[in-house]
Amino acid sequence: MPGRLLRGLWQRWRRYKYRFVPWIALNLNHNPRTIRYVPEESKDKVISDEDVLGTLLKLFQALFINDFHKQSDILTMLPETVKSKYHDLLSVQHPRVKLLEYRHQQQNIFKPEEILYKTLGFSVARATSSLISAGKGVFVTRGLVPKGAVVSMYPGTVYQKYEPIFFQSIGNPFIFRCLDGVLIDGNDKGISKVVYRSCNGRDQLGPLKMSDSTWLTSEICNPLAVGQYVNNCSNDRAANVCYQEFDVPAVFPIELKQYLPNIAYSCDKQSPLRCVILVALRDIKQGEELFSNYYTIVS
Repeated sequence: MPGRLLRGLWQRWRRYKYRFVPWIALNLNHNPRTIRYVPEESKDKVISDEDVLGTLLKLFQALFINDFHKQSDILTMLPETVKSKYHDLLSVQHPRVKLLEYRHQQQNIFKPEEILYKTLGFSVARATSSLISAGKGVFVTRGLVPKGAVVSMYPGTVYQKYEPIFFQSIGNPFIFRCLDGVLIDGNDKGISKVVYRSCNGRDQLGPLKMSDSTWLTSEICNPLAVGQYVNNCSNDRAANVCYQEFDVPAVFPIELKQYLPNIAYSCDKQSPLRCVILVALRDIKQGEELFSNYYTIVS
């Protein structure tokens, strides 16, 4: 019995030690390939914010069209200019079907990962990691991820530096720290899950959802929202993706916010919503696991 307990504690430590700051500080010199160096904060962007926004809008719009049979309540709240935009999109894809009839005639609804593949040319999913004792990882399940592509998003509740996160952080290996101290809690269990659901319900405006909570379940609406399960690289497994911070602009379409896997802990709307995306550092083939740099050092 004591032996089984010790083995269990050792396995948990092997997974958790990469989040334990004293261990990280003592072992940085032994793991040079697990560190990403950035000369200054302004240069911590592999691709432009415009490219990130364009990718997200392209995917979210495709997901919205695919879910069109569920969107009738949302459409009634949108201005005519927005409705006409989707009418034009549907006219191109389904020239013989009118906008109001589409939800009744839609026969073949694709799964979100299929929409991802059709839109961006690849799909990703969680599976058992190729690393020993690493738990889950994220793999390219179909297609090819080109260098510079947005390959994943880090979901979770967004906390400003001054906001309380102590109880959520206990034993939690999914807290991501941004360069400016903003924290994102990507844990899909326990207190973290309850907090996210609470904030999600708080911000909902009638049928209009301001964020996606399906990443907390097995039925994910946004197939990119698996970034918290991307494992750290090692001296043997070089990083093929990196984190990049992205602030959602005020002009982001309100009907597409239902696919954003992040929400602010506070209802203070003065700061833009922080998201973290993962960008491919090279072409990534089907079957490869994604590996990132957990530690970025800004000179």
